[in-house]
Amino acid sequence: MADNSKFIGYIGTYTKGDSKGIYKFTLDTKEGKLSEVTEAAVLDNPTYVTVSEDNQSLYAVVKKGELGGVAAYAVNSETGDLTTLNNQVTEGASPCHVSVDSKNRTVVTGNYHKGTVESYLINKENGTVNPAVSVIQHEGSGPNQERQEKPHVHYTGFTPDEKYVAVVDLGIDKLVTYELNNSELTEVNSLSTSPGSGPRHLVFHPNGKYAYIMTELSSEVLVLAYNSEDGSFKELQAVSTIPEDFTENNQGSAIHISSDGRFVYAANRGHDSIAVFSVNEASGELTFVDRTSTEGNWPRDFVLDPTEKFVVASNQDSSSLVLFSRDEATGKLTLLDSTVSVPDPVCVKFLTV
Repeated sequence: MADNSKFIGYIGTYTKGDSKGIYKFTLDTKEGKLSEVTEAAVLDNPTYVTVSEDNQSLYAVVKKGELGGVAAYAVNSETGDLTTLNNQVTEGASPCHVSVDSKNRTVVTGNYHKGTVESYLINKENGTVNPAVSVIQHEGSGPNQERQEKPHVHYTGFTPDEKYVAVVDLGIDKLVTYELNNSELTEVNSLSTSPGSGPRHLVFHPNGKYAYIMTELSSEVLVLAYNSEDGSFKELQAVSTIPEDFTENNQGSAIHISSDGRFVYAANRGHDSIAVFSVNEASGELTFVDRTSTEGNWPRDFVLDPTEKFVVASNQDSSSLVLFSRDEATGKLTLLDSTVSVPDPVCVKFLTV
């Protein structure tokens, strides 16, 4: 977009209701408004999407009948329009998470229902995705028999140096590190989290020394030290994301960090809020700052915009996008708009500057 005060975002959704697939929208940072919510691509259950660093490609998890996998799109970075490139699907449920490396060479997906991790090689010439190079099946279970009866991979992302892929498995309370070699994955390390914690998503500190896990079942942020030499992690701290006196159902969802590394944000489904923590630069440990309502039900994800002066959250069960302004000095969020409708939104991503 020519106007550097406007940014294009994408929303991955569930298509079990009114949604048709991936939607796009515009954030006007001058006006502090979300607008122009339109369909960008028609496909089934693109619940999670990711955009390549060069803004040329978008990859989405996808369901096609009884098959599931990853779909590739070319991005028009001026208009945000998406053009179908191809997809790679196999038998069984679709994945729940997808990431792409900074050089647009490898896509990795995590499959909650199958408990698998998949890696795909991208064709450099056109951004299309080849059949999976690695398909790794996790094994085991956890103490929560309702949610941890088997492996449930919920996050697959690259370490800062992209030597490894970090995989978070809610079903077996584990963070597993895989070495990456020509898009092929080999396990090199793992960390067990507290039994029954149900780790869900992970984000790295910009300095590459720390990582933060959001647990779904225990509603905590786990602070980890990261060793880039061997891909290992060590737990340093666990902090709750909900008030002590909140006794109703809550499930942790997304976690993100500001690019200056000063604030970590974590979303609560049930309490329907985003918790804000300040980061101790020396130790990586967190201190609670604030908690802000998402003005809707079941905030599945949220994202800091490219200027990081705004946050956009997606309330899955109330089908709404919510816009907050972000105080860069305190980390606190202030509600600007909670009236933007999007059917069954899950994931929110922006084209980068």
